[in-house]
Amino acid sequence: MPKEQNGAEETDAGHIPDAAVASTDGTKPGLKRSTRACLLIAALTLAATAGACGSDPSGAPAPLRNVTLSDHTYQVPKPLPSGAPGTLIAATDHGTDPLLAAARRWTVLYHSTDRHGADIAVSGTVLLPGGTPPPGGWPVVSWAHGTTGVADKCAPSQAPNLGYDSYAQQVRTLIQAGYAVTASDYPGLGTPGMHTYLVGADEGNAVVDIVTAGRHLAPSLAPTWFAVGHSQGGQAALFAANAARRAPALHLAGAVAVAPASHLGTMLPGVISSHVSSELSFALYSLAGLSATEPSVDLHRLIGPTTLPTAEQALASCLKDSYAPLSRVGTDQTLPLTQDQLNRLGSAMAAYGDPDRAAIAGPVLVIQGGGDLDVPPVWTEEVVGHLRSLGSPAVTLQTYPGADHDQVLGQSSCDLLRFLAAHEGRPVSHCTPYRTQG
Repeated sequence: MPKEQNGAEETDAGHIPDAAVASTDGTKPGLKRSTRACLLIAALTLAATAGACGSDPSGAPAPLRNVTLSDHTYQVPKPLPSGAPGTLIAATDHGTDPLLAAARRWTVLYHSTDRHGADIAVSGTVLLPGGTPPPGGWPVVSWAHGTTGVADKCAPSQAPNLGYDSYAQQVRTLIQAGYAVTASDYPGLGTPGMHTYLVGADEGNAVVDIVTAGRHLAPSLAPTWFAVGHSQGGQAALFAANAARRAPALHLAGAVAVAPASHLGTMLPGVISSHVSSELSFALYSLAGLSATEPSVDLHRLIGPTTLPTAEQALASCLKDSYAPLSRVGTDQTLPLTQDQLNRLGSAMAAYGDPDRAAIAGPVLVIQGGGDLDVPPVWTEEVVGHLRSLGSPAVTLQTYPGADHDQVLGQSSCDLLRFLAAHEGRPVSHCTPYRTQG
């Protein structure tokens, strides 16, 4: 399954009967529960003053509050004051980040909306290159991350390397090429509530709205932007391309999806029949994401009772740390689902998350490693073919023979930059593909 895995169209996923119905006491599956004591409530450095949400009587912008953490969860005002998508709620300026090409780094909270139209708070990162911006401002890459987990501590904004060294490497390359980078954590990852993992509309909205938030924070950002993502983020980038119209002040110049998650309807039966316990992480995350958007899905009742403690441990862990506990259980033991349940859950996951359910108007580059075992190349070929058949005018597929799910990031780096440059991005004078870090 993918190092992770959209509906641009509103699709009724329907109710899930049998063991997937909600608990009779009305409780939600709190598998990201805050049972640990609050270890820290901290301001994360200086308050950002640009792009404030309000003003004082003199007309000067009011300073934004700092972003604060409590046990890895960003503190969101209760009740959340209403705000248009992309409106900043809080921001913390961390100064220059030596790991990310000396870019100025902010942690932000901003308004977005979920697939049901609810106003929600989402966290993320804004990165501004050093030096003088080009005429018109820095073009923006809204970078969409791959699977890190569903626990709040797995939010990329909380990690110096944005979750993985390979991601820091790719973002550093973009900054050095002259792009500002906005990086959403996605709904529920770092903020209260379960992360709506692989719910495409939620992810796509958040990827668009953080560009608006970044421009409020840093006026030197241009209105021209690109959606770029890997795996779960590749899926999110395709959804963002369809959600771009929600920000009419911005101009989406193109989208790049690297090994995009797809074929979500096949995930559960595929994981169960594989008997590969490490793949359970993706299945559990997917069920958790579905439960967060579909009230009839009760995650606790879908997991085998003898393996529920292990599943809870995995869901509370970030991706790489989830493999060890899951190695002790079987896939069919953990997910003892009937064929009817598999069909209904798979249909719901596909309706919420498959990225090829609507045409994409602008240019799209899809990148795929030929040796990818997480997102099989045949899946991506089918996604591209389906997007073209739906009327997407400019979808290009580029495959890198032998490259696995992560190696393709480095091998495709120069082609990605050339695609951006050909669609109103920064010129590429010279470029050498790199070896992806672990």
